[in-house]
Amino acid sequence: MNLLKNKSNVITYTVNKKEYSNLYISVQNGEVIINAPWYMASSQIQEIVEEKKQWILNKINEYEQACEKRKMQEYTKLKTVKVLGINYDLAIKYKNIKAPNLTIEQGKILVTLPNKYKKLENEEIVKMLIEKMYEMVAKKEIERAMEKTRIMMGIAPEDYEIKRIEGTLGKCINEKITINPDIAKYSKETIEYIILHEFCHLKYKNHTKSFYNMLKTYIPNYEQIEKEVKGKSY
Repeated sequence: MNLLKNKSNVITYTVNKKEYSNLYISVQNGEVIINAPWYMASSQIQEIVEEKKQWILNKINEYEQACEKRKMQEYTKLKTVKVLGINYDLAIKYKNIKAPNLTIEQGKILVTLPNKYKKLENEEIVKMLIEKMYEMVAKKEIERAMEKTRIMMGIAPEDYEIKRIEGTLGKCINEKITINPDIAKYSKETIEYIILHEFCHLKYKNHTKSFYNMLKTYIPNYEQIEKEVKGKSY
């Protein structure tokens, strides 16, 4: 992992060195990837990244805007909400109350809004309530999965946090594990798998053969579980 500081902007980028003939820069899911010839010095790569910094910042900004637009479209058209692998119908009702609230009852997620909100656009309010619910569910399930994994593997991160991160459900950097609260959408089995996946990164930073051997030791059917989060990064 490398850093490029540009006034108030800090660009992190990952360098992959192989038998490339030229250097290629790409932005994948908001992450800057540098594919460079094996012989190219870090100072040379830094210079090229510096030259392309505005293009990189533009691409990152485009990605973030697209994510935000996609989120709004998702919540605007929302009919069901997934919690712990189960789809719940979303229902909205209005009542003489002071503040919005959300409950899960009779197989539905019920969002109750004050009567004064009837004539207002409420997509953003519903979005905030659902995200708050995910944070509450995630805190409980992640703590449970963390303790179970710690006992099973006999290792633990120096620290962990629950934080909304674009484009990924989890990451492990410098012995610290970060988990996206959106993990609450998935089944308990999948949550445990993702937590264990990040624990394996405490020993193996990359997805090497040894990493997958370790993963398979604790979850022999991990490939089957991965299908629930297909296309998601972690």
